[in-house]
Amino acid sequence: MFFKLVSPGGGPADARHDERLIALAAEEGPTAMVWQAQQGLVVPRNYQRYATFGPTNEAFARGGWPVTVRQSGGGIVPQGPGIINFSLAYAVDGKPLDHSDQAYQLICDLISDTLAQAGVACRPQAVEGSFCDGRYNLAVDSDSGPRKIAGTAQLWRRHTLADGSGFRQVVLVHALIIAQADIQTMNDMANRYEAALGSDKRYQLGRLAQVADYGNWPTRTEAGITGWLMETLAVKTATIRPQ
Repeated sequence: MFFKLVSPGGGPADARHDERLIALAAEEGPTAMVWQAQQGLVVPRNYQRYATFGPTNEAFARGGWPVTVRQSGGGIVPQGPGIINFSLAYAVDGKPLDHSDQAYQLICDLISDTLAQAGVACRPQAVEGSFCDGRYNLAVDSDSGPRKIAGTAQLWRRHTLADGSGFRQVVLVHALIIAQADIQTMNDMANRYEAALGSDKRYQLGRLAQVADYGNWPTRTEAGITGWLMETLAVKTATIRPQ
C-alpha cells in the first residue's frame, strides 16, 4: 500500500501531534504527515531525570518556549516558524530492531530526493556538536565541515487492533527539517535549556544550517521555500510504499 497523507489541520500543531498516526497505520495502512509545530522545545523522556526539570519548564513556558516531552528518543530540538516536521507511520512483521535502519533510510531518502530537486545535496551522517545528533541526520557540506539540516527519531509501538484480532508492530519515524528558520535562536534556546537544567551539554551554531542557504530557489521567502518543501514532500510520499 502507498502512504496515505493525513491532514495536520489548520495552523501550527502540538509537538506530539503525529503520534496519532500510529493507530491509523495499524488499522488503515501506511500514513504520513507533513506539518509544522508551535514554537517551543521538545525533549525525550530521559530529560525528566533532572531535579530542575519542572521549574525549568515553567520558566521557559513563561518566556514563550513551552517544553513538550516526546515518546521517541534522541535529544532536545526546537520547534517554530520555518521548521518542517515530516512523519511516517507503518506496520511491519517481525522485530522492530530488524526494521529500524530501513525506517531511517526511507525517511532520509524521501527528504534528500526532494531537496535534490532544488539543487540541495545532502547525506545521512552524524554532525558532532549539533543538537539531537545521530547517524541519520541529514547534512550538507560547508567550508567548515558538515552542517545539519535535518534530524530524525523513531518510536515503536505494539498496537492492539480495534477488533481484538491481534496486534501489529508499528513504527513512527519522524524528521525535523530546518527549512528557513532562525538557527541562532534555535541553538541559543537549546543551550539555555541545557544550562538551566544543570546539564553540561552545549551545541555549536556552526554545526547547523538552513535549507534556504543551499540550492536554487525561485523565491527566498519563508512561505515560498517552506511551502514548496512541504508540498513536494507530500506529493512524493504519496507515490511510495514502505520498504
